[in-house]
Amino acid sequence: MAGLKDRSIRAALQSYEWLEHRLGLIKPLSAAATHPTPSSNASWLYVFGSAATVLLVMQVMTGILLALVYSPSANEAWGSLQFLNHNVALGWYLRALHGWGSDFMIAIVLLHMVQVFLFGAFKFPRELTWIIGVLLLLLTLGMAFTGQVLRFDQDAYWGLGIGASILSRVPVIGAPLVHMMLGGPIIGGATLSRFFALHVFVIPGLLLAGVGVHIWMTLLHGVSDWPMPGRLVSKATYEQEYHELAEKTGIPFVPDAAWKDAVFAAAIMFSVMACAFFFGPFGPGGPPDPTIIQSVPKPDFAFLWIYAVLAFLPASLETAVILVVPVLAIAGLLLLPLIAGEGERHWARRPVAVLSVSVIAVTLGIFTHLGTYTPWSPIMDAWTSTPIPPKYLQGRTPLEHAGALVLQNKQCRNCHVLDGEGGQRGPALDAIAAHMTEDQIIRQVLQGGGNMPAYGNALNPSETKALVRFLLTLRGKDLPPAIDASRSLTDTSEVQVPQAPVAVPERKTP
Repeated sequence: MAGLKDRSIRAALQSYEWLEHRLGLIKPLSAAATHPTPSSNASWLYVFGSAATVLLVMQVMTGILLALVYSPSANEAWGSLQFLNHNVALGWYLRALHGWGSDFMIAIVLLHMVQVFLFGAFKFPRELTWIIGVLLLLLTLGMAFTGQVLRFDQDAYWGLGIGASILSRVPVIGAPLVHMMLGGPIIGGATLSRFFALHVFVIPGLLLAGVGVHIWMTLLHGVSDWPMPGRLVSKATYEQEYHELAEKTGIPFVPDAAWKDAVFAAAIMFSVMACAFFFGPFGPGGPPDPTIIQSVPKPDFAFLWIYAVLAFLPASLETAVILVVPVLAIAGLLLLPLIAGEGERHWARRPVAVLSVSVIAVTLGIFTHLGTYTPWSPIMDAWTSTPIPPKYLQGRTPLEHAGALVLQNKQCRNCHVLDGEGGQRGPALDAIAAHMTEDQIIRQVLQGGGNMPAYGNALNPSETKALVRFLLTLRGKDLPPAIDASRSLTDTSEVQVPQAPVAVPERKTP
């Protein structure tokens, strides 16, 4: 037995030496794991980065298993998730792990960034480490959004429509950006394929590469030491002071400091597993159908605060807030280490930093809570049972009568006012033909735009033709029909009438 044991040990050592001679990775990895770090860093407040990395690995593994069954097709995506929920052994639990892992990962990354900010760990020489961390947060949010879209249920469909509406407001390049995001003029199969590629290949690849660079830079510059009041960061002296501190009080990261990271990461993993078991997966809800306006779409937890903000914002401020505030916030985060790269690090001597974190946390908490019960805004009510007033049907052709029936059956009045009655999501229809040409109406119905979803997949050609013919009869009090303003002004065959803007009712605060 002793001889067999000796031979096994020698064989293992030979295998190790063979691999190390050809790869040269084991010794560098061992050196990185045992690198010295100041003893003050062995704290429970330094464990969030490791936990986020562990969650990322779990997301990649569960995502690969889900991709084996999921079908990124507009006709099959919803059904494949139902198949996972009900026909695959523990398929529902796998989906729940992936969904709850996403929420936990966002929370842990945010906590990590707050800790780094309050500890002043973004200062010299870790400016680029912070910038990459900000980009990793944006990628994590991108993973969450694209993952919700892949459910392709009612929440995903309407959420994607809202996302397209927000993107369309970007000056000059808004329309091309929407077309690039959706893979065409409407939400369809190409849209799902693009989001599948983003969620499974593009964003995870960027995340893994970014995390690798982030960890490398942490090893290169060392884990930021515990901030002490009065110990200022100076580019001329900080690195030397840090190395002296590491030599004086340094302990091996593994195992002296890493055991707390391991315990916390294990606790987070067990929490994810418990939430997945007791609360189950997210959706899918009903299959996507733009004609079901009664649905009240809700984004996932990470985006509830945006939902509430949009619900309470006056319509006149929407575009400015949507386009300006996020850009300023991201720019501020990216420029922070370049502007404040030196000086005091301790939170007790940085009251503005503490106040900023407190205000942002309270604000996000309040709006997230409001988002759990804030009604859809603008107001959408079910007016389908209310008949179309007879005055809109008198003297109409059979085709136009058929269009009025389509307007009724497709529940268009849930979003549009007609003769003072209807929903307030879209513009009133009483004089729509005086504001939009036939081509514009057809394009709006089929392709959607603004807050309106595309109905190209919900109407057959005969229904579309009938609906448009009826809408062209709605010109208010005999207003002249709208004229395409893009026609040449030299065309004197008819008088050019400037196109009036569509009157969109002001959003009502719930």
